Amino acid sequence: MTPEDIANRFDFHPASTPERAEEHEAIRSMCKSLAYVLNERLPESREKALAITHLEEVMFWANASVARH
Repeated sequence: MTPEDIANRFDFHPASTPERAEEHEAIRSMCKSLAYVLNERLPESREKALAITHLEEVMFWANASVARH
């Protein structure tokens, strides 16, 4: 791993274009919508909590993909 790779992973990547900002918002919106559906349909449980946590991870990684590339 190069120092540039580390910097790319840990530096803040603001949306550099309006299109990227829109992409970030679209990802957040879709994940949030699914979170509401899961919250309504799933019984309160460890599994539900994990599903929501992993959905947060999906959102973070998807937005990282948009920001880093």
